[in-house]
Amino acid sequence: MGEAPDGAEGRTFHGEDWYAEDLAAARFVDCAFVGVDLSEVTTRGALFERCRFDSCRLNSSVHVATAFVGCELRGCNLFDATFEGCKTTGSTFASCTTRPMRVVGGQWRAVGLRGARLAGLDLTGLDLRESDLALADLTGTVLRDAQLGGASLREADLAGADLRGADLAGVDLASARLDRTRLDLAGAVLLAEQHGATVDIGRRETAG
Repeated sequence: MGEAPDGAEGRTFHGEDWYAEDLAAARFVDCAFVGVDLSEVTTRGALFERCRFDSCRLNSSVHVATAFVGCELRGCNLFDATFEGCKTTGSTFASCTTRPMRVVGGQWRAVGLRGARLAGLDLTGLDLRESDLALADLTGTVLRDAQLGGASLREADLAGADLRGADLAGVDLASARLDRTRLDLAGAVLLAEQHGATVDIGRRETAG
């Protein structure tokens, strides 16, 4: 128990109660948070680098322009958490409660979300390049204009998802579950080609 510090390096925090604390622009490097109550915590411009969060509560927390770089979150509760303009590059979310969750912009590049439940989330325009979304539940997820170049969607469930305008360069959709999935022309062509079709989108000649 106790008041949250404004930063630390190489420390382990176990069972701390930081409910509704304002961590502002705190900086934590190589720290471990085990069973820490971070629900309704707010951060703005904070940095968590190479930190581990194990069974922590971050529900209803709000993070603005905060960086979680190379972090591992395992068994954490992110129910109703907000990430606005955040950078989570290289971080991994394993066995976490990830919905409902609000994500507005930011960079989620090379993030590990394998098997994550992201159904129904609005991830419009999010940078998810090179991220691992294999086996993820993306049913009804809005991924319009998202950057998915090089991301893994192997066996992901994209039923009812909206991928219009998304950058799908290097993405293999062939093994993903597609059912009422919304694609633009570029996405439809990519999918057809991955299933062995030769797509000719040239103008049709008219008789006369």
